[in-house]
Amino acid sequence: MSMSRKSNSAVHSTTVIGMLREGKAALGSDGQMTLGNTVLKHSTRKIRPLYQGSIITGFAGATADAVTLLDRFEEKLDAYSGRVERAAVELARDWRTDKYLRRLEAMLAVVSSDRALIISGTGDVIEPEDGIVAIGSGSMYALAAARALLRQTSLSAREIVEESLKIAADICIYTNDHIVVEEL
Repeated sequence: MSMSRKSNSAVHSTTVIGMLREGKAALGSDGQMTLGNTVLKHSTRKIRPLYQGSIITGFAGATADAVTLLDRFEEKLDAYSGRVERAAVELARDWRTDKYLRRLEAMLAVVSSDRALIISGTGDVIEPEDGIVAIGSGSMYALAAARALLRQTSLSAREIVEESLKIAADICIYTNDHIVVEEL
């Protein structure tokens, strides 16, 4: 997460992972906020429920940018009666075409009871085939762990998200073990 886009420090941000399994959805993140090679905070909350708790979103990237996107996504959910896929496509379209939004540096991960999506600033709405979404610096570590756990265990969605975040925290220096998980 970045405090200022004009900083010369490299921005590295977080790990967010979510998944669908056996009718349940879970999304979790670590709590570390960094600027360059400095940890600014250990317990930042990067996920939040939306649309009366029926959808969970998480972000990676610049905090102010992510909050702006979360607010816009919430507006789209209201406008499209909670239809996650439609709201995500409309947000991505606006994000790609709006002069102000195009400058935002963040990504969103979204889960509902039947959808897991990644929304990017390039206008992409990605729905992975395996129902696992991961964003942020430690995302590929968490994604690899989640895929292995999904294939080799009977752990619940929540348990896989928790274990995947712990594994990512052991590997990625921009991910810590102050884990928050929400479940539907």
